[in-house]
Amino acid sequence: MKKQCAPPSLLALSLSLALAAATGHAAPVDLSPVPQRPSASPLRPGWAHGAFMEIFVRGYQDSDGDGIGDLRGLTQRLDYLKDLGIKGIWLMPIFTSADHDHGYATTDFRSIEPAYGSLADFDELIKQAHARGIGVIIDYILNHSAQAHPLFAEARASKTSPYRDWFVWREPSDELKDWDIWGKNPWYAGSDASADESRYFGTFGPHMPDFNLRNPAVVAYHRDSLRYWLNRGLDGYRLDAVPHLIENSAKDWNDQPESRRLTGEFSGLIRSYPRRHVVCEATAEPKVYAAPAICGSAFAFGLEGKIVKAAKGDAEAIKAVGQYFESAPLDMATMLSNHDIFAGARAWDQFAGNEAQYKLAAATYLLLPGTPFIYYGEEVGMAGVPGLAGDAPLRSPMSWSADASGFSNVAPFRPASPNAASHNAQRQQADPNSILNFYKAMLSLRNSRPELARGSYRLAFADGQVLGFQRRLGGRLSLVLINYGEQARRIELGPQPGGLKRQYPAAATRAQRGRRFELPPQSVQVFSSNAAP
Repeated sequence: MKKQCAPPSLLALSLSLALAAATGHAAPVDLSPVPQRPSASPLRPGWAHGAFMEIFVRGYQDSDGDGIGDLRGLTQRLDYLKDLGIKGIWLMPIFTSADHDHGYATTDFRSIEPAYGSLADFDELIKQAHARGIGVIIDYILNHSAQAHPLFAEARASKTSPYRDWFVWREPSDELKDWDIWGKNPWYAGSDASADESRYFGTFGPHMPDFNLRNPAVVAYHRDSLRYWLNRGLDGYRLDAVPHLIENSAKDWNDQPESRRLTGEFSGLIRSYPRRHVVCEATAEPKVYAAPAICGSAFAFGLEGKIVKAAKGDAEAIKAVGQYFESAPLDMATMLSNHDIFAGARAWDQFAGNEAQYKLAAATYLLLPGTPFIYYGEEVGMAGVPGLAGDAPLRSPMSWSADASGFSNVAPFRPASPNAASHNAQRQQADPNSILNFYKAMLSLRNSRPELARGSYRLAFADGQVLGFQRRLGGRLSLVLINYGEQARRIELGPQPGGLKRQYPAAATRAQRGRRFELPPQSVQVFSSNAAP
């Protein structure tokens, strides 16, 4: 039988200052219970149906001259996000971490990474974002901590530690040799001491040991930590890697029923706070995790690749894009790319600088159902930084100006995007044909036509290189037509509602007469009506 852990309130008392000093932590980890205070968000109901911006704080805006982006810098850029039409922000991990970069190796779930600022800076960000009608959600890592987390340091030091069962341990056996996750055995030596041959489990490697989420004390700690930030006014969470919360065997380690149940419980806690939003990273069965009983929304992994191919004129991909939301929940989270290379390179690189295709891809996912997540810099066509390892090419400083000076007044933590001179926010704001102004136009449509943000999806069709679909909410209807081909097309549709007027392109606004539609090459057209057909 495994050793029973004391309640979190008692565990909090047992972390000594000596442990804190030994692990480099300034103070013991806060394990105290956090009360439920479910006050409503000041944001308007339905705010989360708008578009989000995914932001890597380290790479967004430096306010204090150390070459690293921070929360104050982000607060300074909120007016830019409001002008763009953003309704929500997803912050990649901002908690204290061992990696001091991507942030997914967390050492304290209730403190801010020092380079990013303070709790006061966080509170001010929330206040200022809300004043602009923008919600803020943050990454939360349920599955694992950092190897340098003080609790894991103590658990590793002694089998009798009260925190030993907060992590997953096994004695060496032949069964452990059968495990393979992404080409690696996930069981790692727990101690250099020959007397302790125990192995600990790390889905994502030895530097990030998995929590034992079968332990009620661990679940209680996460629940308290989630409440800690919600009580400060946070608008929700992006829950990381939820299919990996529980592993049952070398064969049954991915997307287990217990993981779905736990995810649903954590999501339910978050949604018990009115007008909060939850989105899950679930590469296994995203449509299942989007169910209200589990997450309510999940990233539509796989759709982004089809959208990219569709924008390049691939007829089969266009058909697949048109069919996706005929079966997928309409609350899926959509994207072109994100911070992980497995989801694809930056959009600019995927399109090799073809701006016509780039804009078609953007229009597709911004006008389809789902909650779109724009990856910071995507809206200006930022390229990835070549020559860097892993995900680093995707996480460079935001291109505010022609060089890194728009991000920081000193050398930044990572090289600027190689196309910053031509594709930066300052330059593109002045160009009516820029990628940035195209994104503004699409988001303006989405924000002004509620059926495009949260309406039904109907009458979708793919005709060669043309995609069309309707979005309806009550008596409001929008018809979206996209020609991905390099040749003009004329299409004829069935009866259309009266009063159908062109909303985009705005310069061509007029009533649509008849059933024939003329589609220029590589073009987007949106028609709307407030009358039922």
